[in-house]
Amino acid sequence: MTVYKGKVWRFGDHVDTDQIIPAERLVSENLKRLGDFAFEKVRPGIAEKMQKGDIIIAERNFGCGSSREHAPLALIDAGISCVVAGSFSRIFFRNSINTGLALVECNVDIQEGSEIEVDTSAGTIKDLSNGRVYNFKKHPEFIRELIESGGLIETIRRRK
Repeated sequence: MTVYKGKVWRFGDHVDTDQIIPAERLVSENLKRLGDFAFEKVRPGIAEKMQKGDIIIAERNFGCGSSREHAPLALIDAGISCVVAGSFSRIFFRNSINTGLALVECNVDIQEGSEIEVDTSAGTIKDLSNGRVYNFKKHPEFIRELIESGGLIETIRRRK
């Protein structure tokens, strides 16, 4: 899939991995439901409102902090299809791509609750509430393949 369409959840600068999924939730009995705990300390109840296909928009340095694949996995489990941010922590970026979560670096002025469409093949983000379009640098083909396949492991499985 190269087009993501969903409701926007808005966050600011420096959203770290402990805000995305608290460390105390990373115990074996929770691993099948990480999405239930997404943002529970900074925005209690938000995980219950997120729906499949929703999109996060954030400012700078999204995913900073501890290096853990649980953070993008929690977002995927919560229903998030894509994260758009001004910038990402490099290790979060890599963990997200390796787990199949689409990330887009782009500064946008879109309000929470708006519906948007992110087309990673075209390099566009469209705010469906007002028609405004933002452009971003498209990912290289190998990154698009990783995301569309569902991550690194699925990509390797498909190549066998």
